Amino acid sequence: MAGIYIHIPFCRQKCHYCNFFSLASVKNKDLFLTSLLTEIRLQKDYLEGEEIETIYFGGGTPSLLSEIEISQVFNEIQKFHRLNSKPEITLEANPDDLNKDKIKALKKTPVNRFSIGVQSFFDTDLKYLNRIHSGKEALDAVRSIQEGGFRNISIDLIYGMPTLTNNKWIQNLESFFTLNISHLSAYALTVEPKTALHVLISKKKQKPVSEERIVEQFQILMSKMAEAGYVQYEISNFCKESNFSRHNRSYWEGKKYLGLGPSAHSFNGNSRQWNIPNLSQYIIDMESLNPQSQIELLSPELKYNEYILTSLRTMWGTENDYIGQKFGSEFERHFQNRVVKHIQNGDVYKKQKNYLLSDKGKLFADGIASDLFF
Repeated sequence: MAGIYIHIPFCRQKCHYCNFFSLASVKNKDLFLTSLLTEIRLQKDYLEGEEIETIYFGGGTPSLLSEIEISQVFNEIQKFHRLNSKPEITLEANPDDLNKDKIKALKKTPVNRFSIGVQSFFDTDLKYLNRIHSGKEALDAVRSIQEGGFRNISIDLIYGMPTLTNNKWIQNLESFFTLNISHLSAYALTVEPKTALHVLISKKKQKPVSEERIVEQFQILMSKMAEAGYVQYEISNFCKESNFSRHNRSYWEGKKYLGLGPSAHSFNGNSRQWNIPNLSQYIIDMESLNPQSQIELLSPELKYNEYILTSLRTMWGTENDYIGQKFGSEFERHFQNRVVKHIQNGDVYKKQKNYLLSDKGKLFADGIASDLFF
């Protein structure tokens, strides 16, 4: 089983915190789509005939595409890849794009899952993030999607903004519960270098992010989601009734995937490659039938480190026997020697053959993983 990720690099406007490659314009959209269809054909053998389980339209703002454009991309993929009988096909969408006419049109496409970028139901938070939609529009969009016949829905929320008090964060989660949807992705606000938010904070035009507030709100998140019956199957992802994101889960499980579009990454088990984050150059490359991907061959050490980083974040944890079988006894001994102190301080615990992060450990997931690296 493998997945396909499609990067749509267009937005109505850039969010202040965003460090993904995107453009606040739909200029050259037609040229981009022609190039994307070309890349699908050029990369048709990358996954070596593996069955495609998931397709994910990400960005950027994929909901800026029309239903005809989405179906066109899907149909081109279908020409060259063998699809699962019930593939998960996700469309990232912004609330301001999801009016009733748009939803009705999307019902005619193969899209069967939505990931909606809500971020907050409070307008003050949305203004801080430079989002276009309002809190009311976010609620209305989710309800309209449901009324339109879609059931597999996830929303994104962000915590840690200086405008978001703990009480408001609880209200955001309660708004999510009232929507009665089965999946939530919740992320701490990170201030990446060179983003608009980083510049505004450095110039003291916006308040900085508080690590203390992030910790408090992450703890509130875990507590409230558990009380409501949601499983934290990955540090930032929660679901009910096994409604996992099949696409994202494939990343954490080390499955192969093909990335299409400018800046998109691909992984075939032995190497990782990524497209240039430049739309003009991407179009030129595809017109000349000469994609300029950068490639990184993965050493045994890198493969082991990636397994630790991804598996430790999930509810399934890191399996000691798998390390021995996949990477060899030297890596298994290294892991055993390094994990002991994290068990002793209560950050990691063992469940049968697997090692999992405690709630306390989830606060330091990246640091613990890096300490376990080879």
